[in-house]
Amino acid sequence: MQTLPLSLPAGSDLRMSIEKLGRLQKKEGFILGVVGNLSKAAFQCPGREKPTLLEGNLEIITLNGTFSENGVHLHLSISDGDCQVWGGHLEPGTVVLKGADILLGITESHSNDNHSTNRKNHLNPRLEIAILPTCPWSARALRLLRTLDIPHQIHTISNDNDFNLFKERSGVTTFPQVFIDNKFIGGYQTLTDMHASGNLNNL
Repeated sequence: MQTLPLSLPAGSDLRMSIEKLGRLQKKEGFILGVVGNLSKAAFQCPGREKPTLLEGNLEIITLNGTFSENGVHLHLSISDGDCQVWGGHLEPGTVVLKGADILLGITESHSNDNHSTNRKNHLNPRLEIAILPTCPWSARALRLLRTLDIPHQIHTISNDNDFNLFKERSGVTTFPQVFIDNKFIGGYQTLTDMHASGNLNNL
């Protein structure tokens, strides 16, 4: 295993910065440690319909999880000014206040070793999902995929170019947009229908 330090300046999106590193550098691994603070924290609490958003001077307590070129699965815990601790699935919209220093553990990818087909599926997922950072239906779709442990690649729509690219690809302007084997199949409702029918099991 190799280690890689990642220093994020003020204004950086914590989750999207880690996603970008994995995607552009084609690296995978996990979080070893973190120190820093946030001006905003967006996280998904268990059983909630939409992400919780906190603002203020928030100290990062822990950041755990994994990242790869296909996306991230990260858990965040933070302390507010009253030393109350909050936490859940890290979501886009979590913004660094003054700075954040993260130590990443980089693992090697071995597609021809003794790992199972399930590992290969996670490295080359058949399902892609395009999401809007503040969209509650996007958050629900991601939560469903994570709960079912369905391998998936996440595309976060963060600018007009991304929006237009997926508009041309799918022919629709609503999100989330779900693709299987590069074919657009629909949004959140289609995903839940596939889950109900068992058609997600082979992904």
